Amino acid sequence: MHKDFLYSEIANKIAFQIRNGVLKAGDRLPSVRILCQEHGISMNTAKRVFLELEAQSLINSKPQSGYFVNHLSSPKLPLPETSRPLSMANDHEPDELISKVYGNMGKDDLTLFSIGIPSGDLLPLAKLKKEIVQSTRRLREGGTEYESLQGNLRLRRMVAARSLAWGGNLSEDDLITTSGGMNALSFSLMAIGKPGDTIAIESPCYPGILQLAINLGFKVLELPTHPTTGIEIDALKQAIPKINLCLLVPNFNTPLGSCMPDQHKQAVVTLLAKHGIPLIEDDVYGDLYFGSQRPKCCKSFDKEGNVLWCSSISKTLAPGYRVGWIAPGKYKDQLLKLKLVHSISSTSIVQEAVANFLNTGRYENHLRHLRGTLRDNYQHYIQAITEYFPAGTKMSRPQGGLALWVEFNKRINTTALYDLAMKQRISIAPGRMFTLQNQFENCMRLCIGLPWSQELNFKLKQLGNLAKMM
Repeated sequence: MHKDFLYSEIANKIAFQIRNGVLKAGDRLPSVRILCQEHGISMNTAKRVFLELEAQSLINSKPQSGYFVNHLSSPKLPLPETSRPLSMANDHEPDELISKVYGNMGKDDLTLFSIGIPSGDLLPLAKLKKEIVQSTRRLREGGTEYESLQGNLRLRRMVAARSLAWGGNLSEDDLITTSGGMNALSFSLMAIGKPGDTIAIESPCYPGILQLAINLGFKVLELPTHPTTGIEIDALKQAIPKINLCLLVPNFNTPLGSCMPDQHKQAVVTLLAKHGIPLIEDDVYGDLYFGSQRPKCCKSFDKEGNVLWCSSISKTLAPGYRVGWIAPGKYKDQLLKLKLVHSISSTSIVQEAVANFLNTGRYENHLRHLRGTLRDNYQHYIQAITEYFPAGTKMSRPQGGLALWVEFNKRINTTALYDLAMKQRISIAPGRMFTLQNQFENCMRLCIGLPWSQELNFKLKQLGNLAKMM
């Protein structure tokens, strides 16, 4: 067996034993030398086993003592139910609530559970600054010239190379760069749809997608969505006669954090291609997986060029850099025309800086650390919510991403909870933001991308106490 598969197989076996209680918190694992002897592997392979288990926050190393099993918090709270939106298109957005919540962005005196990006404390800011400076030196005319219409060639090559990890097999010519992920979605919607068309989405759904669809004149059909596996395939089949296009976030979407199984992704791609309905795939969270392997994308199963795969670095590296991209499949010409009309060119310097950051391997190193932090945060949130939130609370089980979905009993209105929490300098994202229908009033999304601290634990305790008072 190839050594890469061997270390992964051994790590997965130990991980299984830890998660199923065979190995318990505080148990000492065999040493590197003993692991070599037991499995007939090299020292380097044995070390990779422990690195992988550490990356999953399953073990920790103690100097001069060895490796020990971490304490894992198993969620004791039940899962939220599969959503049941009305099977009719809608175009009424909760605009006032969305504006109120997102108006808190950038306010340092608030605890922003409401904004779904990683904190700057979790990002390699100093290294990114150096990349920006070096990019002005590398680029002709210091980066002041227009970039080519498709975007920075080095960046497209790096994104294409990374697509092999999820079965994308893209080339640089398949990609067009954009000003962030929302710009990629906007171009995609304008390229394949027109005002009056009906678009199918998950329910609940990211508010930015709802606002974008409505402002472009679309009617929105929300699909029943399971908190773990994503949209219900049967519901999509029934919706086929009503819809003109589909937009999904299959990997660790916000707010549920659900991840569609591969067979579901393949079924969706096949179904939509059969009926000539384009699929826009928003994959901004795909790199933030908690397990040992990045999940595949719908684009992995696209044989017709019918999937427009969109992503960016906004949720992983630098939200403010506004660097994103699209692999538009057979809609490439329409996308290039739109980009020419709306923006002419992408920003040269930041694209060059990001391309080099990816090329040097720093991005992968950063992602490993970020994923480990988010996994740890998830464990901390589980403990705090279980301890402090009122009886009857339900909670999602994300296996990646930045979002945690909390469902209270029907007596607790999270829009009212938002107003109470703001008096304690805490900002949450009420569930009503994530739908165009009258649902999720007793739900909220919490971002797990904040650095964990005793203060953050206290803020969750405050939030739980406020909910109990309601």
